[in-house]
Amino acid sequence: TYVKALEEKKILEYLNFEKVTKGDSYFIKEGLVHAIGAGCLIAEIQQTSDITYRIYDWDRVDDKGNERELHTNLAVDAIDYKAPKQNKCSYTKNKNEANLLASCEYFTTNYIPVVGSLRKDCTNADSFFVYMCVSGSGKIKVNNTIEIIKTGETVLIPAMVKEMIIESEQMELLEVYIK
Repeated sequence: TYVKALEEKKILEYLNFEKVTKGDSYFIKEGLVHAIGAGCLIAEIQQTSDITYRIYDWDRVDDKGNERELHTNLAVDAIDYKAPKQNKCSYTKNKNEANLLASCEYFTTNYIPVVGSLRKDCTNADSFFVYMCVSGSGKIKVNNTIEIIKTGETVLIPAMVKEMIIESEQMELLEVYIK
């Protein structure tokens, strides 16, 4: 059906379109056809992979009129045709807490709205921590080092760190680590 729809230029009839708003989170598993629409700023957290198959390119051409290569034959075997249409994550937004967004064998991602001060005990963690600031600004204190983080910036905390303090008047972070 995919190849036929592509050949007949009817592929869009088979795709599910989602209206997204700020703060929406989706957990896209392997094999799910997906694209990012115009005007969306996203944080994409994924397992290490260098494989992407372009199955459709919106009939775009370069300045010489050439279409970009599609990976139709490879995609046929990679697409999960039974993938659920609903992949939006529900999550809590408790202040100064790690609110689970998604977790799998490759990563865990939490949403943390910070207001004031948050102490993170990493004693039992055997992973680095990545903090992506999606709103506001603040400080991450590790030992005698203070790292300023603001919207659009990312900070990597090494696995050897056992405790940190995160402070802000108001900041939203994504926290990523390996369980």
